[in-house]
Amino acid sequence: MSSLSRELVFLILQFLDEEKFKETVHKLEQESGFFFNMKYFEDEVHNGNWDEVEKYLSGFTKVDDNRYSMKIFFEIRKQKYLEALDKHDRSKAVDILVKDLKVFATFNEELFKEITQLLTLDNFRENEQLSKYGDTKSARAIMLVELKKLIEANPLFRDKLQFPNLKNSRLRTLINQSLNWQHQLCKNPRPNPDIKTLFVDHSCGQPNGARAPSPANNPLLGSLPKAGGFPPLGAHGPFQPTPAPVPIPLAGWMSNASTVTHPTVSEGGAIGLGGPSITAALKHPRTPPTNPSVDYPSGDSDHVSKRTRPMGLSNEVNLPVNILPVSFPGHSHGQALNAPDDLPKNVARNLNQGSSPMSMDFHPLQQTLLLVGTNVGDIGLWEVGSRERLLLRNFKVWDLSSCSMPLQAALVKDPGVSVNRVIWSPDGSLFGVAYSRHIVQIYSYHGSDDIRQHLEIDAHVGGVNDLAFSHPNKQLCVITCGDDKTIKVWDAATGSKQYTFEGHEAPVYSVCPHYKENIQFIFSTALDGKIKAWLYDNLGSRVDYDAPGRWCTTMAYSADGTRLFSCGTSKEGESYIVEWNESEGAVKRTYQGFRKRSFGVVQFDTTKNRFLAAGDDFSIKFWDMDNVQLLTTVDADGGLPASPRIRFNKDGTLLAVSANENGIKILGNADGVRLLRTFENLSYDASRTSEVVAKPAMNPISVAAAAAAATSSAGLAERNASAVAISGMNGDARNLGDVKPRITEESNDKSKIWKLTEINEPSQCRSLRLPENMRVTKISRLIYTNSGNAILALASNAIHLLWKWQRNDRTSVSKATASVSPQLWQPSSGILMTNDVTDTSPEEAVPCFALSKNDSYVMSASGGKISLFNMMTFKTMTTFMPPPPAATFLAFHPQDNNIIAIGMDDSTIQIYNVRVDEVKSKLKGHSKRITGLAFSHVLNVLVSSGADSQVCVWNSDGWEKQKSRFLQLPAGRTPSSQSDTRVQFHQDQTHFLVVHETQLAIFETTKLECVKQWVPRDSAAPISHATFSCDSQLIYASFLDATVCVFSAANLRLRCRINPPAYLPANVSSNVQPLVIAAHPQEPNQFALGLSDGAVHVFEPLESEGKWGVPPPVENGSTSSVPATQVGNSSSEQAQR
Repeated sequence: MSSLSRELVFLILQFLDEEKFKETVHKLEQESGFFFNMKYFEDEVHNGNWDEVEKYLSGFTKVDDNRYSMKIFFEIRKQKYLEALDKHDRSKAVDILVKDLKVFATFNEELFKEITQLLTLDNFRENEQLSKYGDTKSARAIMLVELKKLIEANPLFRDKLQFPNLKNSRLRTLINQSLNWQHQLCKNPRPNPDIKTLFVDHSCGQPNGARAPSPANNPLLGSLPKAGGFPPLGAHGPFQPTPAPVPIPLAGWMSNASTVTHPTVSEGGAIGLGGPSITAALKHPRTPPTNPSVDYPSGDSDHVSKRTRPMGLSNEVNLPVNILPVSFPGHSHGQALNAPDDLPKNVARNLNQGSSPMSMDFHPLQQTLLLVGTNVGDIGLWEVGSRERLLLRNFKVWDLSSCSMPLQAALVKDPGVSVNRVIWSPDGSLFGVAYSRHIVQIYSYHGSDDIRQHLEIDAHVGGVNDLAFSHPNKQLCVITCGDDKTIKVWDAATGSKQYTFEGHEAPVYSVCPHYKENIQFIFSTALDGKIKAWLYDNLGSRVDYDAPGRWCTTMAYSADGTRLFSCGTSKEGESYIVEWNESEGAVKRTYQGFRKRSFGVVQFDTTKNRFLAAGDDFSIKFWDMDNVQLLTTVDADGGLPASPRIRFNKDGTLLAVSANENGIKILGNADGVRLLRTFENLSYDASRTSEVVAKPAMNPISVAAAAAAATSSAGLAERNASAVAISGMNGDARNLGDVKPRITEESNDKSKIWKLTEINEPSQCRSLRLPENMRVTKISRLIYTNSGNAILALASNAIHLLWKWQRNDRTSVSKATASVSPQLWQPSSGILMTNDVTDTSPEEAVPCFALSKNDSYVMSASGGKISLFNMMTFKTMTTFMPPPPAATFLAFHPQDNNIIAIGMDDSTIQIYNVRVDEVKSKLKGHSKRITGLAFSHVLNVLVSSGADSQVCVWNSDGWEKQKSRFLQLPAGRTPSSQSDTRVQFHQDQTHFLVVHETQLAIFETTKLECVKQWVPRDSAAPISHATFSCDSQLIYASFLDATVCVFSAANLRLRCRINPPAYLPANVSSNVQPLVIAAHPQEPNQFALGLSDGAVHVFEPLESEGKWGVPPPVENGSTSSVPATQVGNSSSEQAQR
């Protein structure tokens, strides 16, 4: 939980205490684990309420957490045991011995035997060690002194023994300020408003003209300050309104949600389900309807944790240091709303399916591949670029004998079947089809027109109205809903039924699976307009809300999973798109612009974390998510039905729209049109998908890949206007990474002769040498902070350097740039972050560090102990794990920042739990020191690399080694003895980059196969380091001859080279070499370079260029690279490297 939510708990504790809710106060203290009330603990011990004592302690620690905790529980249970003996209650003493004390026998068997022998004594005081035991009261007092010492020394209680210093009734004050603010935003404020409830936003009912002063004398909360009695809005602590969207590029699903300007969802994820729900009116103030453009960001979106962590670590999910957040350049919320050029609104293709399309879905990776289901049960697969229909399958029951009798009877009576829903699995290896009769069919996809029958499920009695993929318990599942009023969950590998959710009183119309933190849940909507939410536990629905329109409704999350929308049409034809405040189950904003009476059930979709689209009134209507007013309307050159079905591709560059006379129109923006032209005159090339579509073999890794990649599962509507053949869609997985290249206009202009972009002069790019610290020799490690406004370097002499960019006139936020010089930052204390070093020279050590996701902490080592530093104060919070062996690489576990993978110089990998100061596992598989570690939270694996040129894949659940492979080193190339091998995951989390001095390579993780490789020519300088750009579209590589090369990541082809004269002055020694390279977390074209002379340079292309060079032309219409054995030997860049 973030610090703001933690503070909110303290405010609630103060309120409960002031209102004399004594039991509730202590219950919340225990459940939150934020404040240990020593006074209450002492009273319970003095009173001998042992069950309550242990229950209260359980909120903060358990027996086996550490030696302090073990001693605390032992002393309490020993006292309870002695008191029973003192009362000669032998049976109770035996019960305590067996149930409570036996757990300690495994740690000290002799002590347990000695305690047991006390049963044989008439008076336990005959034991020499207990001879001074007095009466019960004095014994409890003596024990309490010891317990207090143990609690104060226990790191799990650190920062939990002191209640913050708050003014009286702080929560009431904040509510009063909120009401004051709400009243100021009233359309027609009255001088003396009568505020009777906090359950909804305050609004004065009757107009009286101009704005009036703020409310006075609130009967509910006491006197409210007058307007002007408070500082300006936004000055009141944790919940600060933002006057306008901040132009920060959205960082996608891997970024810290708090950087997005709209409110993030509450902990637990669903409406009011998951962790303890905190007063939502405070946590997520709703934007008043009179001011829809103002958003109020939440303080956090983290799940409430039972226990916070020691050493001040916040309970955040940390990314491994070498996985960079995804960004969508050019689509920040800061753009003007009158610039819908990003929207796909130009008709680029007209297709004819042969029957009326009911549902469509683009392949998640191959984004010109469109799956279509129709009103006669057909499914079609189109390569929309070449206008080629790859396959057409008519409806057929695969195994009629295994179908239920009702289905067999229904098919005999009426063989007509419609497709209600088609959807790809998150990795594109499977797709599902939901039919209007009972059945769901799952196909496996193997590229081109090769589809194979995988599963046929007789899922529901009546129609199957919707279908989605999800991954509860790390297992790919299919979720269905139907006319029989149920939702069912099926194993995607075997077809076995996992769960059945019952509770709707009408046919279930749609499902929308999602997850927040570690909580998986499903939203469902029914034809009576009810919205329910379910956890995977068979314990019934968690919420019950009414959807606007109370009829056909579908739900969808934005691609980054932070905003929830629904679209619905009433029986009267009134249509609604709304955004929900999840924590309150309330509508946050309602979008305007629908026809008063729609002619069918309106469909909608979301894209780019920014736009909403719906098919209505024979057109497609677009909204910006942050503005309720209609953005634009497109009629697609006419010929659309009244309520066309629509579907974006993952990048939002293409939009499929159903048209009259069995047609499908493909609309595109400029990028989408260029993408289509790439394949315009080409038959479908199976080799394209062979690289990006995982085979559907159900091995544990591939299933996990497909499952865990479904991180967004946004429920998206595709509905038949007829109530007879209900259709629906959801399960969007479009926040996945994509291995395809960014197609640019130049790459498809055949009339141009491609030439490698060479940068030889400082005037040809923007570069900035950061202010120096003369104490530094060479830069060993380099990283941008996750916020993108600072660079952290670790020098070879164990000193850290932090450069911060300040806000300037050009930007409203601070952001790293080559145009403005940053400040070499130091706290007022003047201390440096300096690692512990051993007796040997720090220059000989292998430095490493990892940065926490919220940029608060850095974990670092330079051959000595591992240090944890506070990034604000530079203070060393703790040190641990002294050598030998020394740490050589650090990576945070993506789901638990208390788990760290530590690569060692003895070739082992230690899985270390910071909270309990314990090594959980030691992984052995390398023969030399570890030089790289990277986690994939999609595949639940850890990939390691070593100086032995070997790559290993480990399961991050049980830490078993799954696969290993040695790099194929080029013939005649002998790497140096200290040659590093680095690994970094692509944003799709299923491919990773391998960097070695002899090569760059892209590996597919599940098979550990090299799919692309680039090798410099024999005489070229070795590669010193390389990294993906933040969007994984580029690779930046540095070489020991001081050149820097920019590659297209999709095919590892060189597109730009920066030569040393472009950034190194003539008076710099030719021995200066780039050692490390880092990519900006939000700006794909910005990177930084750390040099052997201690300098750090930041690079960006010229503003007039906007990018690094031009990608080479696509060969044979395919984006796949030539075989690895040929890569780098015949291409044009070879002659130049």
